Amino acid sequence: MRAPVPPMGWNSWDCYGASVTEAIVRQNAEYMAERMKPFGWEYVVIDIEWYQPTADTHEYIPFAELEMDGYGRLQPAVNRFPSAAGGKGFRPLSDYIHSLGLKFGIHIMRGLPRMAAHRHLPIYGSSYRCDEAANPNDICQWNPDMYGLRADHPAATEYYNQLFRLYAEWGVDYVKCDDIAREYPRCKGEIELISDACRNCGRDIVLSLSPGPAPLDRAEHLKQYANMWRITDDFWDDWALLLGMFERAEKWCVHAGPGHWPDADMLPVGALRLCYENPPRGAWTNFTQAEQRTMMTLWCMMRSPLMMGGDLTRNDAFTLALLTNRDVLEIETTTFSAHPVYRTDDECVWIAPRKDGGCYLAAFNLTDRPRTVRIDPACIDVKPVRATELWTKKNASLPLTAELDAHDAAVWRVVTE
Repeated sequence: MRAPVPPMGWNSWDCYGASVTEAIVRQNAEYMAERMKPFGWEYVVIDIEWYQPTADTHEYIPFAELEMDGYGRLQPAVNRFPSAAGGKGFRPLSDYIHSLGLKFGIHIMRGLPRMAAHRHLPIYGSSYRCDEAANPNDICQWNPDMYGLRADHPAATEYYNQLFRLYAEWGVDYVKCDDIAREYPRCKGEIELISDACRNCGRDIVLSLSPGPAPLDRAEHLKQYANMWRITDDFWDDWALLLGMFERAEKWCVHAGPGHWPDADMLPVGALRLCYENPPRGAWTNFTQAEQRTMMTLWCMMRSPLMMGGDLTRNDAFTLALLTNRDVLEIETTTFSAHPVYRTDDECVWIAPRKDGGCYLAAFNLTDRPRTVRIDPACIDVKPVRATELWTKKNASLPLTAELDAHDAAVWRVVTE
């Protein structure tokens, strides 16, 4: 099974936008292998426009000349990914990441390059051409590189099939497909084609769909055709966005399970926006330490995939400790049917039953001031015997009570009768 537990890894977007290079990817992979792999972190994912030679910020250059082979398949820009020279694609970089005991992922846009359609390029191993597969009336609103495909045309099936076979040859383990998750109903057919191509390419590849919010009424379709899908637009280090995630988590948590995970998006912690011109060297996360604990606690309780967005090599001690709290991370893999017990304007409590009969309880202070949160035993259908708070490692007395700073969280592992 692909993604039997929520995937955990690093994605280059929050820190390097469209400008990431092979050297940066290797450095982050090495850091992950040395300091984070023992805690379950394993995916190294290159985000958008790795095929654009002049990309050097978070912005896109409309109608740029893209690196592409003679069959309309985008290739790594050699000036940014030198190991791809000679038509090797991402195979050398993938091999290196695998040698570290990690897995390799890439971002793709739905569809095929406009350049491929305009040049009437053949589809590899097929009698069809790229212009037969392309739908010139289907263009991404925020990135004009691609045309969507005519999902009912056999050329579209052929294009996606050969594309994912190429990714399998490159050793890709994870594909983040963009401009698709929130585009129902017009992209329903392409989701199915992409999913089929991914599953039949000869390699186990986790399929992630972006951006959100994916429509809740399409949850069953998403669970059938994807391993993870975004439930929000790009998530950044802003308390208002984090506060809004509580409602999304409440609605989507019932759909989390082996092989299919609602995705609350990347963790914008540590060193971010390193590709931005202002400030010239990027910036540290705007989240307070309390807000970062709240985010990690909520993501783990709802069993969202965890994708670190900051440059790993610049982590401080707090950020590394946040990402390597083994007891908190275990919530992702040892629980089922997690859900909120209640949520008010001031506080929220979640429960996540453990497979061994115990549970986790999390308390969140949603206000801008310190607050005492007490978990009423009548709110939960278990009888606690003892508990340990996982951020402080302190044993807790019953009933569970937390003195929380503004926007902070506590989470307990509870042993029950």
